[in-house]
Amino acid sequence: MVYETKNLFRIEDHMNQYLSGKEVAEKLGVSSAVITRLSNRGELQYEVVGKRKIYPAKSVKQYLVDNNLCEAPSDHKRRLNNKPKISALSFFSGAGGLDLGLENVGVTNLLHCENNREARMTIQSNRPEAALIGDISNTTAGQILEFAGLDTDDEVDIMHGGPPCQAFSTAGSRRAFNDPRGNVFLRYLELAAEIRPKYLVIENVRGLLSTPYPLRRGENAVSGGALTLILRNLENMGYGVSFNLYNSANFGAAQTRERVILIAKRDGSVMPWLKPTNSNDESWGLPRWKTFGDVCNDLDVIEHHFSQFPEKRLKYFRKLKEGEYWTSLSTEDQKEALGKAYFLGGGKTGFYRRITRSKPSPTLVTSPTMPATDLCHPIELRPLSIEEYKALQGFPSDWNVAGSINDQYRQLGNAVPVPLGEAIGKAIIADMSGNKSDEYINFPYSRYKNTSHLSWGYNNLRMCEEKLF
Repeated sequence: MVYETKNLFRIEDHMNQYLSGKEVAEKLGVSSAVITRLSNRGELQYEVVGKRKIYPAKSVKQYLVDNNLCEAPSDHKRRLNNKPKISALSFFSGAGGLDLGLENVGVTNLLHCENNREARMTIQSNRPEAALIGDISNTTAGQILEFAGLDTDDEVDIMHGGPPCQAFSTAGSRRAFNDPRGNVFLRYLELAAEIRPKYLVIENVRGLLSTPYPLRRGENAVSGGALTLILRNLENMGYGVSFNLYNSANFGAAQTRERVILIAKRDGSVMPWLKPTNSNDESWGLPRWKTFGDVCNDLDVIEHHFSQFPEKRLKYFRKLKEGEYWTSLSTEDQKEALGKAYFLGGGKTGFYRRITRSKPSPTLVTSPTMPATDLCHPIELRPLSIEEYKALQGFPSDWNVAGSINDQYRQLGNAVPVPLGEAIGKAIIADMSGNKSDEYINFPYSRYKNTSHLSWGYNNLRMCEEKLF
């Protein structure tokens, strides 16, 4: 079924009968210029009084409903006064996958820090009682603790987030050392140094292991330099660090999404790696990996919401069976379908790819219709739906995700799988209780080599590193 707007958000019934353009902009979380464009396109109804445009509240509410939005939430303090057993502060919260995973095993997220409009609406809809703040660059540690309902002498058990790795781009890297406010990754570390949580969690893409950065001022960037900088900062803070590259399928997600999970511990000791719950290797005695069919087969009875492949590409998907991709087309069709990409190097496994129900899904991306990362349904002529994205990422079906279909894909495609978040929470709670185990020290957490703190090679890099701060 083609995507149709379906609003899941409760619209507050407290608006005045008419609103000014400025008030509407605040309600929607956009600029006045955007309100003007929406008005000119007829998406927002208005009346003219003298020389002013005024907007009936009912038309603003209808716009929110039609676009799967709620009123843009303002920053606010935590709305509960209880002190949970295990507390956490969430940064770069997005759709809330890591947050929900931790919550499922007994961790309470007191505060969410998120700057994206639609993601803030998602958070507000699902967890309105938690504190919400915006731009991490303009927030102090004192404000964070205050909004979370904590006193300055209260302990923070866990601080977690996935800072964007784009902060380490060549264009901005050299400036970032002199101005940490311009680099949200470094700002996250700076706040951690002030708040000093018992455990600090950093989630990121595999590329963090090799992201280039100069080890010495004025010299060329070297592979792994960004992670070296992060580890150096944590070492200077007195934290012990463990990290590895984890395949989410090993923790119960029906998806082979691989992510670097770094856990730093304030007392200077090193945590064990996460404990797997599933494996594709029978010798470990664990349940097999969950498959697309395991979590999505029962979804055929519900309404699905999804974008569309262009008709010019559907002609090739019609020729592909479950589990096939572009190489299953005839040579003539391959050249026609891929165009110039046909003559480029690389495996191109994401082109014209149909998922198979008997295996975990490939990594979900922020759009299932991008040519190089297609995610087509196994047997239907459509991309994976929002409902399937939720199931594959481990979100419950009633988890509200705000915005357009593309906004929802983006939030869900960027999320940490909920089962991986649960594994992180279980590992930390076990460590808090003194339950440490090296039972899985040789477990194949991912398909790549040299991805852990024991094998990655930080010690070799730091020998030639100068202190950067």
